[in-house]
Amino acid sequence: MSSSSGNCRARRLTVNEDAQAMIDVARAEGIDTVWDRLAAQQPQCGYCALGLSCRNCAMGPCRVDPFGEGPQKGVCGAGADVIVARNLGRSIAAGSSSHADHGRDILETFRSVARGKSTGYRIADQAKMIRLAAEVGVAAEGRPVEEVAIDLADVLLDDYGTRRGSLSFVERVPEARRARWESLGITPRGVDRENVEMLHRTHMGVDNDYVNTLLHALRTGLSDGWGGSMIATELSDVMFGTPTPVMSEVNLGVLRADQVNIAMHGHNPMLSDVVITAAQDPELIELARSVGATGINIVGLCCTGNEMLMRRGVPVAGNHLMQELVLITGALEAMVVDYQCIMPSVVDVAKCYHTKIISTSDKAKFTGATHVTFDPERSDAIADEIVRMAIEAYPDRNHERVRIPVEPVRMMGGFSVEAILGALGGTPKPLVDAIAAGTIRGAVAVVGCNNPKLPQDLEHIELTRHLIENDILVLVTGCAAVANGKAGQMLPESAALAGPGLRSVCEALGIPPVLHMGSCVDNSRIMVLAAALADFLGVDIDQLPLAGAAPEWYSEKAVSIGAYVVASGITTVLGVQPAVFGSPHVVELLAGGLDGVVGAKFAVEPDPVRAANLIRRHIENKRQGLGLPFAEVEAVDIETAPVEQPLGAGSGD
Repeated sequence: MSSSSGNCRARRLTVNEDAQAMIDVARAEGIDTVWDRLAAQQPQCGYCALGLSCRNCAMGPCRVDPFGEGPQKGVCGAGADVIVARNLGRSIAAGSSSHADHGRDILETFRSVARGKSTGYRIADQAKMIRLAAEVGVAAEGRPVEEVAIDLADVLLDDYGTRRGSLSFVERVPEARRARWESLGITPRGVDRENVEMLHRTHMGVDNDYVNTLLHALRTGLSDGWGGSMIATELSDVMFGTPTPVMSEVNLGVLRADQVNIAMHGHNPMLSDVVITAAQDPELIELARSVGATGINIVGLCCTGNEMLMRRGVPVAGNHLMQELVLITGALEAMVVDYQCIMPSVVDVAKCYHTKIISTSDKAKFTGATHVTFDPERSDAIADEIVRMAIEAYPDRNHERVRIPVEPVRMMGGFSVEAILGALGGTPKPLVDAIAAGTIRGAVAVVGCNNPKLPQDLEHIELTRHLIENDILVLVTGCAAVANGKAGQMLPESAALAGPGLRSVCEALGIPPVLHMGSCVDNSRIMVLAAALADFLGVDIDQLPLAGAAPEWYSEKAVSIGAYVVASGITTVLGVQPAVFGSPHVVELLAGGLDGVVGAKFAVEPDPVRAANLIRRHIENKRQGLGLPFAEVEAVDIETAPVEQPLGAGSGD
């Protein structure tokens, strides 16, 4: 047992019954978890927490004393403003690159499918592909689907380079916003171009004006939201299907004590999609039965889980901080990982059980894991191999150590932009009318990760609860969506938790007050919806009664998301303090000055009640700016049919 476990006991770690039960098991069996390791790191470096340390060259590492008693400049002469801005810019570049590389993997596979080189996939949504082709200037009429797909892929591949003046999807942005970006010199040109330039600018001796550095940081973030992430989302829809509302289940209760359990973990849907199909193969099901199991059960973790839930209704075992705990149930035969947000510790925890950790991306290997290189051109065979490996592990399971602590909770997902507009009759007008009447005050995107510095899921759940009580529609992605699902906030009947206006709309449409819009890259869906609302009203995005929130963020991807959301005109509230407070000038720019530049800013508020109040005041100010009344909330007629609720039977059911 780690000596830090006593510190873990002294504070609240999670609000979830399933997580707490597994934490207790880990303590009893001497297995370190993320919370133990966080406690062992205390006190964490104060210079790093303030963004005042720099190791960008071999003259360092350097630091600046925030109290003015020690060094005020690094060896090169960079002060606090430059060091903090450099560090923030590099974080945004790393996060943007992660999403961009995800998008590139999807794009290259899409092109391979179009050329007939990948038999495990197909173009599932041809209509959406044709719409995308038309949007980027690719002719489709009278041409074979495969030819159109190849040309579409080539256009989007160019978005990664330097041949364009702006990204293809920038045309989706309201004209006023595009003009603002142009005047500031932050129109995103190429995905790779902006990331490379960010790294160049932050090399020693290049960009030493913190404002200039941070403006390009916004441009780098925009290349993620309107580039890499958007490409990933749109082409995933084309290849795997555009999500529509679907019922599923969530928490550790989705594991099956009598079945071969396989958890798909990471962010890319390419592998998980074919593994789901393989798990339904009668031959493999019979093989599972021959070793004593009753079937094969696929569950999701993190954003790969969200991808599978949105399109296939596959149940989700948990979000970021659940990845070690799902192993501790003793019920998992295999955890199959691709990339992003996968803790190296899962290999160590799995050694305490019979579970195989199977890594699949050559850019994300894990020492001690079994590596199976994923090749989209052999996807079916690789998926079959992986499922067989899991089945072979089942006889080694110690059934006396199996602990599945809870029953699963039902949740509803699948709210793509197309699904939302479809529920509204194909136009945003009903939503605009409800906002104008005050029935819905506004909307907030509550997104992001888990961070062990905060009680797991508490901020997501409580912030959402207070927002919907105030008739504010909540859109969720990623780990936040899993948190809200476990809390029972993502069912049509959870409309009863909302204020009277939002409740009336949700009941009319048969939808929850919290809409699951997908994985981390699918925050791009929220941007598309915001742009559609702004265009419908003839205003810029920053004039809308919208806000963003990342209550428990931890990753560089979240920093990039925050950058593009704010640069697009949506004020965003963070629940975890970013490493910028070593520079009062940078803080002032992010929390104040940006409002006059891009029409939005950042705020930091870890208390969910105060954050909800801050967001409501912001939304009321935006309503006032549009001349909308603070009317008494009244039910409005929504002249559309309720959303259908097909049951998403998990792949093992």
